[in-house]
Amino acid sequence: MRLIPVITAIIVTFGLYVSVFQRDALKAFALGDATAQEQTTDTAETNETATDVSDAVISDAIRVVVLRSEATTIDNAVVLRGQTQADRQVEVRAETTAIVISEPLRKGAFVNKGDLLCQLDPGTRQASLAMAVANLAEAKSHVPESEARLQEALARLEEARINNNAAAKLSEGGYASSTRVASTQASVRSAEAGIESAKSGVHTTKAGIESAAASVAVAQTELDRLVIRAPFEGVLETDTAELGSLMQAGSLCATVIQLDPIKLVGYVPEATVNLVKVGARAGARLAGGQQVVGNVTFLGRSADPTTRTFLVEINVANPGLAIRDGQTADIAITSDGALAHRLPQSSLTLNNDGQLGVRTVDSDNIVKFVAIKLLRDQVDGIWVGGLPDKVDVIVAGQDFVTQGVLVNPTYREASK
Repeated sequence: MRLIPVITAIIVTFGLYVSVFQRDALKAFALGDATAQEQTTDTAETNETATDVSDAVISDAIRVVVLRSEATTIDNAVVLRGQTQADRQVEVRAETTAIVISEPLRKGAFVNKGDLLCQLDPGTRQASLAMAVANLAEAKSHVPESEARLQEALARLEEARINNNAAAKLSEGGYASSTRVASTQASVRSAEAGIESAKSGVHTTKAGIESAAASVAVAQTELDRLVIRAPFEGVLETDTAELGSLMQAGSLCATVIQLDPIKLVGYVPEATVNLVKVGARAGARLAGGQQVVGNVTFLGRSADPTTRTFLVEINVANPGLAIRDGQTADIAITSDGALAHRLPQSSLTLNNDGQLGVRTVDSDNIVKFVAIKLLRDQVDGIWVGGLPDKVDVIVAGQDFVTQGVLVNPTYREASK
């Protein structure tokens, strides 16, 4: 009873195999020799069937919108936000203790290099200087006396040596005793000791002169410290010290800033720091609408540990001092041109590794992921690099497909 269903299943399976996989052979066996026209017709019908199947597969694929983009050469400017900063700012402080005896200058006043900022009371410093000068003169007056003593000691040594030579010769001929020779030798040694003493006196006199001269210099320096002057041309950011106030060493006299030239200071991200060069032309728009132009004078070599950005400074002329310290500035630094594509911001996506890029479509409508490099951000889109000169970028539906997937694209041209 069970044999009949098994045989039936085998027969049905064989029939299906012949009808599906041996279709052409079955038709040839049933119809005999077919004409070439009929075979051609069958082949065409088969191709049409395959095409229909392919079209059906494509029509069933995910629909996406693709932008045909062609690369354009752009000025690869580095855009950042910064602020203005005084070229120099110094807190001028006192170096000694005294009372201010000059009228104060008010903040905002323009000063030239060397202008008086604070005058301090000299007190007894003039007397100290006079005493030091007198001591120097007295020390110098001892120079002739010490030199005369040295010359006298040299003469005594010469006389002692002559007497010693004469006594030695007379002693050799038996005309002088050995006692006389010993006496002349003692005179020579005494004269030599006298020379050393005279030389020591000369050195002592010179040391006294140097000490007195140092005292004069100290007293003069103390007097010079009573006059505090502007170190460079600039503007007073604070009032100078008030008349009658006590200044001690380190007390603030005034703050002077130099605004011409003025600096633009910003921080460049590490992704674009290699595009910035010292000496490159740069422009900026200040918060008030004023536009200025300058050159990059400094680019940091060490990144900020928190933001991973690099300090950049730009010098800008400011002859009328119209630009103030601390104003906000939108800065653009020029760099070498580069080929880039302008794409809508919404076209950007991430791959499974978290890498930023776009999804493109090749000639076979297969999706590919291409990493990109951000160059510039604008209101009407972003400029990116790293893509071929001509590329089809998915701008709608890219988040619903992955690399290697077949898609049904709808194309549109890039807007000019």
